[in-house]
Amino acid sequence: MRTRWPFADPPNLGVITLARIMDGSNPVRLVTHDADDGGWQFLDGDAAEVPDAMIVRLSRVIERDPRLADLHDLPLGWAARRDDSGQPWLREPRGEQDDDGE
Repeated sequence: MRTRWPFADPPNLGVITLARIMDGSNPVRLVTHDADDGGWQFLDGDAAEVPDAMIVRLSRVIERDPRLADLHDLPLGWAARRDDSGQPWLREPRGEQDDDGE
């Protein structure tokens, strides 16, 4: 049985993430839905440099951790944080000072 795609964005939308998330080293602990361009970022909350970043299809991130689909309704300009992969998400609006994912 095929599950309906929960996001308003298409599965092939390019999103920002980190190699260490995609290789399973770190869980996603910070998700942002950017107000300026509607982009998504799936990060681990640790410091990251440009060489650490990857652009992948939204569907690849969701395949890696299907529970991320719970954030399909995260409003533009909001972030969701959690301490670890088994913890609940804390959703909050992002301030303008949060342009670095923190």
